[in-house]
Amino acid sequence: MVKLDQVPIGIGTVEVTAQYFSKDPDAPVSAQRLSAEEIRRSPGGFEDVLRAISVLPGVAQAEPGRNDLVIRGGAPSENLYVLDNVEVPNINHFGTQGAAGGPLSYINLDFIRETGFATGGFGVKYGDRMSSVLTLDLREGRKDRIGGKGTISATQFGLNLEGPMSEQATFVFSARRSYLDFIFKAAGFGFVPEYWDILGRVQYKPDTKNQLSFFAVGALDDVAFFNDTPDQRYDNSRILGTAQTQYASGVNWEHLFGNGYITTTLGRSYVRYNGVQNDSLLRPIFQNQSKEAETSLRADAVFKTTEDGTNEVSFGIQVKRVNFATTLALPGFETSFGDTLDVSVADFMEIGTKGSAYLQALHHFPHGFQLVVGGRVDYFDRIERQFYFSPRASLEWEFSPLTSVSLAAGMYRQFPSYVWFVADARNRAMTAARVDQYILGVEHLLREDLKVRLEGFYKDYRDYPASVTRPYLVMANTGGGFGGSEDNFASFGLDWLISEGTGNAYGVDLLIQKKMSEVPLYGIISLTLSRAQFTPLDGVERPGRYDQRVLANLSAGYRFDERWEASTRFRYGTGRPYTPFNADGSQDISRLNSERLRPFHSWDVRVDRRWNFDQWNLIVYLDIQNVYNLKYASTPRWDPRTGQSIQDESGIGILPSIGVSAEF
Repeated sequence: MVKLDQVPIGIGTVEVTAQYFSKDPDAPVSAQRLSAEEIRRSPGGFEDVLRAISVLPGVAQAEPGRNDLVIRGGAPSENLYVLDNVEVPNINHFGTQGAAGGPLSYINLDFIRETGFATGGFGVKYGDRMSSVLTLDLREGRKDRIGGKGTISATQFGLNLEGPMSEQATFVFSARRSYLDFIFKAAGFGFVPEYWDILGRVQYKPDTKNQLSFFAVGALDDVAFFNDTPDQRYDNSRILGTAQTQYASGVNWEHLFGNGYITTTLGRSYVRYNGVQNDSLLRPIFQNQSKEAETSLRADAVFKTTEDGTNEVSFGIQVKRVNFATTLALPGFETSFGDTLDVSVADFMEIGTKGSAYLQALHHFPHGFQLVVGGRVDYFDRIERQFYFSPRASLEWEFSPLTSVSLAAGMYRQFPSYVWFVADARNRAMTAARVDQYILGVEHLLREDLKVRLEGFYKDYRDYPASVTRPYLVMANTGGGFGGSEDNFASFGLDWLISEGTGNAYGVDLLIQKKMSEVPLYGIISLTLSRAQFTPLDGVERPGRYDQRVLANLSAGYRFDERWEASTRFRYGTGRPYTPFNADGSQDISRLNSERLRPFHSWDVRVDRRWNFDQWNLIVYLDIQNVYNLKYASTPRWDPRTGQSIQDESGIGILPSIGVSAEF
């Protein structure tokens, strides 16, 4: 959507300048847009879009070194990724089934044009997620000649190519491979992760009113285990290793007409999981071979209903064909709380249909008021209650050219993860989880390249899946990390689940952002004060697993000239809740999430140097993560060899890395 303001002009020279900050009219609260260059500059981020946005207010990382994002107290499974208008379940290597995290994104930042990220209050165009939406728009290839880029960085090496295919068509292509396997082998680790990812896109513009594009992105992930020594076998017994094959693709047709535009998208996503965890004697504890696939067709339209642009209507419809299949075994597993999980399912298969439709109206009133009202219907035929309606609205008042106040309220729904249907046929009685969001914010432009925004939010969770088998477990407290036995396989939903969990999250976000301008200083300062608690079937309200009361971030940089640039990032967060162990290695429900990890903080720095030659450019950067070598305090685990609770000092400490890129 594009907001147009009427501005009287006189006859003479007209100068048009781009604003440093832009807004989506249907998302006046909790939304942020970042360019690929802003993401690239982020220190300690491995040029990864998810790590870069983790400095924004309201965003926490469930585990150090992973992209399991926790948005305003919600679970990592509550986040939606949209790549070129195609909904993708996960954009991470080694993703967690039933959630949306992983250690590293497989989307090549070089080909991202812009990102939009909403931590709440987003419009009715998006659904089936309750906390956030991250949109990634891919760019077209260069039009003048064939070019490319070769890169070697801290985790991977790769090659990009792009250029014209004709006067109307361009292409981009990249392939990357990790070399973590070489590092892990040399360091003597008992397991070795390795991955490939590829991305391709073709864009064709037959005329000024039509545009066609096709993209495909894929990732191949594998983990090799070395069990030569007893210590390696014990260490590997704690790991749920998952080999994955995943891809997403889409065809987009964008058509402009007199007073609007329409976008039609055919999309496909696919993930194959091959997970296994053995004990120290190499006997299987858990085995899982699953496939999840979605084929979607959607159409979205926006048009102005008045010539002056004061009224705008948008609507859309989407249909998805869902395929899910699994063979899963967890025989006689006893959790640390004394429950027994005994699941063995062969050749489980589901074929279903999801659908959605939305309608939204936007109106500009005099004196700076803007009202957006919309509704959304979602459908899923594999559960007993199949239709859900979600109303949403927002009001913004720009009472001066520099200051605005915004209010948003809405209902958000999310269907159960497919793997949650496997263990118990009664789980089809689950309904879509629900959260009602209320957000109030004020934003002020201190200068054209510097803004400050303060928001308060409240999230009221209802109908959250909770375990009858384990009445202390609500699925909002799952999904972070790699899962497995140390997490009691909670994220897989291997229980009888009913939709009676409740919860709430509330807090305040502060954002101060400086854009790159004639003053070559840029940066973000964010602060979040919040609380999150959930109530499972036992009726006891406890802090949520991802309840971090204070989050503070500083990310800033300075461009000295065309050759040199330096940036830094500092993060601070209070510790997450955890459950302590008893002397015999068991855990008590009465002490669930009763203690907290110590606060964490880290400091990263990065320096970039650029050389420009006639036919090519060379970019070298030094990125140092965790400059003062602070180790994170991980969640305590039980060591049966020593009969003690152990709290690892996790993380790899200070990590200097060098990246080299050659553009041609």
